[in-house]
Amino acid sequence: PQSPPSFRAALLAPRHWPAWLGLGVIWLVARLPYPALLALGRVMGWLAARLIGPDRRDTARRNLALCFPELDDAQRARLLELNLRDSGIMLVEFALAWMGSGSAIGRIPVTIEGLEHLEAAHAQKRGVLLVGAHFSHLELCARLVSQRIRIAGMYREHDDAAFEWAIKDARLHYASAMFTKDEIRQTVRWLKAGGTIWYAPDQDMRGKDVVFAPFFGIEAATITATHHLARLSGALVIPFFHKRLENGGYAIRLEQPLPDFPGDDAVADTT
Repeated sequence: PQSPPSFRAALLAPRHWPAWLGLGVIWLVARLPYPALLALGRVMGWLAARLIGPDRRDTARRNLALCFPELDDAQRARLLELNLRDSGIMLVEFALAWMGSGSAIGRIPVTIEGLEHLEAAHAQKRGVLLVGAHFSHLELCARLVSQRIRIAGMYREHDDAAFEWAIKDARLHYASAMFTKDEIRQTVRWLKAGGTIWYAPDQDMRGKDVVFAPFFGIEAATITATHHLARLSGALVIPFFHKRLENGGYAIRLEQPLPDFPGDDAVADTT
């Protein structure tokens, strides 16, 4: 397992006090019972749907029109409202994932299908890329899976050093390791040693390793890291899906490893 980050006295400087205040709020929220958390998240989501700026709302509206042209305006408006409300629940789920106690996590209703695919890969001493997407409850579901099998993760560093220290320290209480997007060698080494890494590649980093692949029938810029990590490490790629149930709790599904992956075509693999 990766060692936790070292604490530095400089993290207590006044410029980091807003981050520590926010972390304190996150810690308090994570102490709430799961039903109360969901209720708080729904209230925050209702507020977020009304306070969000017009630019972000217009972006979401345009994306829904592109992805669901078969729906009418009223149906897409309903999806937009639900999407914006989901952001409130997302905030409390992140708080619970980062700072919830082990007993609190253990009380969350969850069903997990397909763990046998991970276990089979481990029996073969094969590394595994658990490839998912940036759904709002990604962090909580990754922690729920880590109760069964220890996994590592890839993440983007936070801008504030105090927040970065606290969240990485919290993650390493349930994850075996955390790698930034720049730590490619360490990631490949971990996979070659038979480790499992959760990864969500559905982003446009606007760098050199980006291709345009069809998404909802539209060419969208997406990073090719899944193709390259699998090629360099020999790891199996297992799709990782998760869904929040309407009345609370989660359904998680791991599928069989992608066959004949990676191929020779980075665009085909990214698609």
